[in-house]
Amino acid sequence: MSKKIFLFTCLLVAGIFISASAQDTKQLQETAKSFMRQGDYANANLVLIRALQQDPNNIQIIKDLSFNYYLQKEYVKALETIKPLIDGDNGDDQSFQIAGNIYKAMEQYKECEKMYKKGIKKFPNSGPLYSEYGELQASMQDANAIKQWEKGIEMDPGFNGNYYNAARYYSLTGEKIWGIIYAEIFLNIETSSGRTAEIKNLLLDNYKRLFADIDVTKNSKDKNPFEQAFLQTMNKQGSVAASGINPESLTMIRTRFILDWYNSYATKFPFRLFDYQHQLLQEGLFDAYNQWIFGAAQNLVAFQSWTSLHSPEYNEFNTFQKGRVFRVPAAQYYH
Repeated sequence: MSKKIFLFTCLLVAGIFISASAQDTKQLQETAKSFMRQGDYANANLVLIRALQQDPNNIQIIKDLSFNYYLQKEYVKALETIKPLIDGDNGDDQSFQIAGNIYKAMEQYKECEKMYKKGIKKFPNSGPLYSEYGELQASMQDANAIKQWEKGIEMDPGFNGNYYNAARYYSLTGEKIWGIIYAEIFLNIETSSGRTAEIKNLLLDNYKRLFADIDVTKNSKDKNPFEQAFLQTMNKQGSVAASGINPESLTMIRTRFILDWYNSYATKFPFRLFDYQHQLLQEGLFDAYNQWIFGAAQNLVAFQSWTSLHSPEYNEFNTFQKGRVFRVPAAQYYH
């Protein structure tokens, strides 16, 4: 056999071996995840350790193993496993998320805070890191938590967690504008979960608080131009709100708001949420959309009656909603 043929044969065998090993590693990962979903963390450990022996530099396996230790409450092992990733150059933002969960479980809050700062410096566009760092600060009664959530919204507008946290914060502190806007953006990103029901109730309450004042523009001098435009346009709907806030009156209020906004401010302040509301108006689905948000929060029996009487319209809205992804462009940050 010539040297060239021998070399080619060796390379071919090596390639087949590497391909088979990679396939085996992937299969082991899937097996481990199946064990984790079943709560069989001991077997998941065995499989992940074997996979890591085959591919020691596989970041995903390292993260899975660390997270599996975390689920077992073996926090020291979990931290030892993930720490080389967050200390080195190979870790991704999810590595820092996993480490954050571990530090919080171990109640090492100062170390956790340093780790989040490091992670955000390395991944400044990671919405989850801002969200979790803000949650850590909130748990420590640090008022800077909202700064993290706002920065997360600015840098990663597609991530839902920062909208959720910011909407709850502003609702508690009485900041109605952003309590309303962030709540509705969250609902359009995370359309079905336990948190969705919570935020629907919060959004309805925020509208009631907004129109509790006869003049919603009161004390608006300290607001930025976008906020002033929002309040001035919303203030025109005060006569409708005077009869009470419910899904029907909110549909009328919000319809008039969008039409007025498009006449006066849409060019100056392009905003995905208001564009979506305008689109729903044009599609004839805005009534169903408002019922979806406010109906069950206001009165579950009345909402069920409405959906029964308007089932074609409501079904069309649900189909429309499921067929698109709501995403806020990065340039549309007005806070």
